Amino acid sequence: MILQALVKYYEDMAAKGKIAEYGWGPAKISYVLCIDEDGNLLQAISVKEESANEKKKTLVPQSMILPAAVKRSSGVAPNFLWDNSAYILGIDGKGNAERARNCFEACKEFHKGLLKDIDIPEAKALLCFFDKWAPDSAKEHPALAEEYEDIIASSNLVFQFQGRYLHENTLIREAWTKYYQGTDGKAEGICLVTGKTGPVAVLHPSIKGIPGAQSSGASLVSFNAPSFCSYGQEQGFNASTSEYAAFAYGAALNYLISERDHHYRIGDTTVLCWAEGGEGEYPGLMGFFAFGAKSPYSEKELTNKVHDLLKGKYVEIDGRKLDPEKPFYILGISPNAARLSVRFFLQNSFGNILRNVNEHYERLRIQRPADDFVENLPLWRLLSETVNQNARDKSPAPKLAGEVLRAVLTGGRYPATLLNGVILRIRAEHKVTRGRAAIIKAYYSRNINPYVPKEEVLKVSLNKESSSIPYQLGRLFSTLEAIQSAANPGINSTIKDKYFNSASATPAVVFPVLIKLAEKHLKKIKGGLHKTLATQLSEVLGKIGEEFPARLNLPQQGSFQLGYYHQTTVRFESKKKEEE
Repeated sequence: MILQALVKYYEDMAAKGKIAEYGWGPAKISYVLCIDEDGNLLQAISVKEESANEKKKTLVPQSMILPAAVKRSSGVAPNFLWDNSAYILGIDGKGNAERARNCFEACKEFHKGLLKDIDIPEAKALLCFFDKWAPDSAKEHPALAEEYEDIIASSNLVFQFQGRYLHENTLIREAWTKYYQGTDGKAEGICLVTGKTGPVAVLHPSIKGIPGAQSSGASLVSFNAPSFCSYGQEQGFNASTSEYAAFAYGAALNYLISERDHHYRIGDTTVLCWAEGGEGEYPGLMGFFAFGAKSPYSEKELTNKVHDLLKGKYVEIDGRKLDPEKPFYILGISPNAARLSVRFFLQNSFGNILRNVNEHYERLRIQRPADDFVENLPLWRLLSETVNQNARDKSPAPKLAGEVLRAVLTGGRYPATLLNGVILRIRAEHKVTRGRAAIIKAYYSRNINPYVPKEEVLKVSLNKESSSIPYQLGRLFSTLEAIQSAANPGINSTIKDKYFNSASATPAVVFPVLIKLAEKHLKKIKGGLHKTLATQLSEVLGKIGEEFPARLNLPQQGSFQLGYYHQTTVRFESKKKEEE
């Protein structure tokens, strides 16, 4: 299913000319080697470009569409018309002269096999170059002397003849296409992706650019041990995928990873988004709304567009009308040594996925502190609520990020690890932030629990009339904290620092002590503030009754924390208004 969707995407993008045709692909090139008709090296020209990084301008290799790269592990396998200095010049910066010479000889024989029957000056010049080139004298060659160290430092090289790249010549391109798509000596089978008969891909393509994976690329499909194989088959023959399908899905993945509007990072998971047909406006809007990407629209404008889509209306983005019924795909992949792990794969209509995200935001909706102007909490901010912000590594648990994202996009139940992470941070820091309160509310709104009454507790703002005892206990604790702060202005440590955890777990033990302390504090407070706090204390105690519960279970502690957050938010909001 995943590979089929990727192959279809490749075909859509290839038809638009946005992805290289079969047998071709992007390669990073640093230098052009100019040769004459006798194969002599005339000069090496740098084609590096300035990086797109606005903070630090550096020169980086230029991307060119060249014959598709071979997949290398530890063997010797040359590319056609381009490669690093070991293959093209027989020299490298690793100090292994013998291997560099073997690479050069392999590259020489490979090009002879493909170009020997092409009677044009370009092909003859390249073959003459390989025949005449002496790797031992490369360091003294005048064309390489100035940039020698940079050239041998893993730089890729390409050839030019009389001002034109060799890979642009029509006959040479045809020779490569015939070789790449040929079936001579290749085992054939029925492709499990396309259903067509063709050469089976022994090795699948490398996917580059996934953070945490090998820089040279990692495989999505591979077989490298007997335990992964069956019936004596080796490598790619265990899952018959044609060379065309393997090339197509690899090109599609590498393209998605290279496009900023099509991929996002959540924890260690790289999330790739695309729409059927290849329209870029769909993943762009999904990135703005679901992943918190920088948007040209205000938060209100973006929300209105999404709501119109959810009503079945067409919405215009960058001059294109978006269809809520458009098939949409989201793939989450994570690094795993030399391979990639699929965390999730979702296929649904664009409108349905947006609807799931919008419902997630509605579950998160809770009264904001006066200085918090963000309406929808992005996923990265939620996940950061489970992490100690004073720790060296502030990354959320990798598995948690993938599970939460899958729940958001599918409308499924939130993982228990999300709630556990938030509760641990509250216990450790004695702080119920907007994000943590929102997570507790969203968790129990979706994962219904009889100990957390939905209609009474899971409200956006303070619910004074709730009959939930744990919720009212949270309100009571906030009120007692306010009384202490009013009696002792500027106090460094409040009852929250010492009693918050025990009050939320064993109220019967803690609250009698705190109420006696509050009665002493009230005597210090004068005027209207005394009356306000005393009335509020009496009102909350009236909701609780005469006895405090001995213990609160985990869901009830969630109600306690929500009550505390709601009451505290109202308290600080009122205080800010008074100061203004």
